[in-house]
Amino acid sequence: MTDLADLTTPFSPTWCPGCGNLSLWTAFKNATVLENWDNSNTVLVAGIGCHGHILNFIKLTSFETLHGRPIPVATGIKTVNPRLNIFVFTGDGDCLGEGGNHFLHACRRNENLTIIIHNNGVYALTTGQTSPTSEKGYQSKSTPAGNTDTPLSPLALAITAGATFVAREYVGDINNLTNTIIKANQHEGIAIIEALQPCVTFNKKLTHTFFRDNCYRLGKDYNSADKLVAYNKSLEFGIKKIPLGVFYEV
Repeated sequence: MTDLADLTTPFSPTWCPGCGNLSLWTAFKNATVLENWDNSNTVLVAGIGCHGHILNFIKLTSFETLHGRPIPVATGIKTVNPRLNIFVFTGDGDCLGEGGNHFLHACRRNENLTIIIHNNGVYALTTGQTSPTSEKGYQSKSTPAGNTDTPLSPLALAITAGATFVAREYVGDINNLTNTIIKANQHEGIAIIEALQPCVTFNKKLTHTFFRDNCYRLGKDYNSADKLVAYNKSLEFGIKKIPLGVFYEV
């Protein structure tokens, strides 16, 4: 049986107070205890970014890769040992910028991986430059006059490319995030979770308050097997219009 003490490392989290990574870290540890994931059955892989520090704070077999490369490394591990639970932690910049090609083709091939995208809408580790999910008009060191690009929707991209489990959660809702991580791991095929989280230092719009005020859960009558409905729903993002839950599962 795995308990929280088994997951403790000698290192304390170095994330900023209030960072969404703290809640995601808690949710993943809770899922690990509930599912008895340990070093005999589970491997973690991360890219470069604030998200990647999670590997230092969970005592499970882990690989930190080059920037944008956690998905091919995870694919290789799964290919060698298909029995393992493989979790990929990747940021919005790591996954959709440098690693965009790997993300697209892993979804297309429906690799049997669970990919958790820490989406805070910025490159936080390098002090807040515009990322592929930054909103239009976002001002940063890299876009002082405002971002001119339309942000990518990770979920729309995943659905279009062929992913068979696509979900979104807000990291402040630890119980639902925990349950979704477990459900994603049980899925046969690729499972994508977009974890909405604040960067309290560099993104002053996507705050905990913003997500709490504007997120809603998909209703019980929502049909997660309808690909077109899921695609259209994945494009919703705005005031009072940020859906959470499993968008697509087949």
